[in-house]
Amino acid sequence: MSDLWASRREAARRSAEPLAVRMRPRSLDELVGQQHIMGEGKLLRRMLGAGVITSLILHGPPGTGKTTLARLVANHTKRHFEIENAASVGVKRIREIVDEAARRLELEGRRSILFLDEIHRFTRSQQDVLLADVERGVITLIGATTENPLFSCNSALVSRSTLFRLEPLSEDEIAEVVRRAIADPERGYGGLDLRVTDEALRVWAVKSDGDARRALNALEVAVLSSEETGRRGDVAAGRAPLEIDRAVAEDSIQQKAAVYDGTGDEHYDAISAMIKSVRGSDPDAAIYWIARMLESGEDPRFIARRLAILASEDIGNADPRGIMVAQAAWSLVERIGMPEARITLAQCATYLALAPKSNAAYLAIDAALADVREGRTVAVPMHLRDPNSSPIGEGVRMRDREGERYSYAHDSAHRVDGLPVTGQDYLGVSRRYYEPGEAGAEKAMRERLEQIRSLRRALAGERTKGGPDGAPSADIKAP
Repeated sequence: MSDLWASRREAARRSAEPLAVRMRPRSLDELVGQQHIMGEGKLLRRMLGAGVITSLILHGPPGTGKTTLARLVANHTKRHFEIENAASVGVKRIREIVDEAARRLELEGRRSILFLDEIHRFTRSQQDVLLADVERGVITLIGATTENPLFSCNSALVSRSTLFRLEPLSEDEIAEVVRRAIADPERGYGGLDLRVTDEALRVWAVKSDGDARRALNALEVAVLSSEETGRRGDVAAGRAPLEIDRAVAEDSIQQKAAVYDGTGDEHYDAISAMIKSVRGSDPDAAIYWIARMLESGEDPRFIARRLAILASEDIGNADPRGIMVAQAAWSLVERIGMPEARITLAQCATYLALAPKSNAAYLAIDAALADVREGRTVAVPMHLRDPNSSPIGEGVRMRDREGERYSYAHDSAHRVDGLPVTGQDYLGVSRRYYEPGEAGAEKAMRERLEQIRSLRRALAGERTKGGPDGAPSADIKAP
């Protein structure tokens, strides 16, 4: 009799569970997606095959299967499974879990897994209680977070764990999850004459945004709220089919709230996506990411600032107007604010996205900084130093001990596109940092620079021979 009541209680509990909970995979073979870590020969699959599981941190967007995967790991390794939320669990409870795990290991020889959801909220005191036993192998920790653990989790946790990122499911994978729920007679709707059109499946696959839980919730809402459920008895008895078309599917799935923390992982991911979209000359993607950030409450001044940086870093002299557009946009955003600032940001982003690209200035300054920081420095040549600090005196061209004199550029008879060129050595060593690209205005600059460098080399040769540019008169005024 007790078994009968127990089975009834279990059936009642299962019937109250949402479809997404009922349809959780029961084995690794039922898992959909995450082939980059669970595919044949991939790291986590190899770890499970060898029976060697270290502490893990699973991170990724909601609905990608972090909790499910933790349960599957526990089932596959036959370990006891405890689940807690790091935001609400206390030190007392952690001590109880650790003590129970130690007794279980001593008496039964069975290891335990503690699954901590929202592990980025783990406090220092909680960590201190748990980490020593994690290191000794008394308990295995599996954490889950929607944020990047390298930024959001304590370094002690990260250093003791293997990190796995779970990716959003593809549209085909979402459709597969939904089809399984429709066909499963035990946990899903296989007992109903349920007819779901391909268009309905497509709606859920696209709008769920890679979130399997959201797709299953939409299916459940569609089934339970359909007008056909008014004849629930007929439907359950198989006398009437339950049809779900595109319109029903669209009604069943609400707009997904953007997961966005103004100081967390999404903050950096979204701005990174916007910058890379502009750099890749895709104005449509850039506009989307700006809209995503603005709608989520991002400070428009932050976006303007990053666009200004991008104007120099990725466009530079290929279109010198880019930095002026970015400067103007930043100034206007500061002055006018939202909602009008959205238009200014859109204008700036689309201009920069379609501008010719060059990172030559960026590479040049970084190369020069590397030389300076690594000790490859040079002293300022005597002829280039401030005449006011020289014993030679003002109004006389500066010369070093070997007689090198400063050549006043405006006195040079040599020009390239109106630019004065001398054979003067302005650095003291032979180094080239700035190499203009072939796009936009930099193409002409590249050609001009090559002419200048070629002429400078020729004039430098004449200076060493005492030629016309190599022996200027000492009475010409220095600047």
